[in-house]
Amino acid sequence: MNLRDSFVKDGIAFDESVFENIDRYKTLLFKWNRVHNLTGIKDEKQLDEFIHDAIYPITFLPKIKNLLDIGTGAGFPGMMLAIAMSDVEVTLVEPIVKRASFLQFVKADLKLDNVNVKNSRIQELESEWFDIVTSRAVTDTKLLIELSKPFCHSDTQLLFYKGENVYNEVDKSMDYEIIKAQKRHYLLLKGFDAK
Repeated sequence: MNLRDSFVKDGIAFDESVFENIDRYKTLLFKWNRVHNLTGIKDEKQLDEFIHDAIYPITFLPKIKNLLDIGTGAGFPGMMLAIAMSDVEVTLVEPIVKRASFLQFVKADLKLDNVNVKNSRIQELESEWFDIVTSRAVTDTKLLIELSKPFCHSDTQLLFYKGENVYNEVDKSMDYEIIKAQKRHYLLLKGFDAK
């Protein structure tokens, strides 16, 4: 199943411009990856799976104004969400220079005015509020919660892209929901209070 069909199957409809940006992103990633080794993704099928995995949460996320992605890497999930949701301000935090440079290039090439790239560790950023904080494959849930606190208001939700081990990282004190899709477990922490 190709990427377009997988989105249709999930009830996700995009303008043609979104697919054009995704295709351009894919071209740029493979080009940069040959020189800079940004990611372990080896072929288009695997890349399509990463892209679908990153964008799928728009099927259950609430309406938001802004989003912070911790440890974006080559753009997952933050850059993909920025492409899919052009009306949302997306801040991508990536400490590794070559990856941050790639993200900055993609932002310019795709003319993504809603993207802000921060070449920094999350701990070094000034506190600012976001509606959603996301992260994929960075660290365990409790540490991610701690890293997210300076960026949370009382209605902020945390969305962490996890594997099956997620059940060992949550406890009864957390207000959470786990949404399962294909090989992914999306951990959505609701009613998160930064205090």
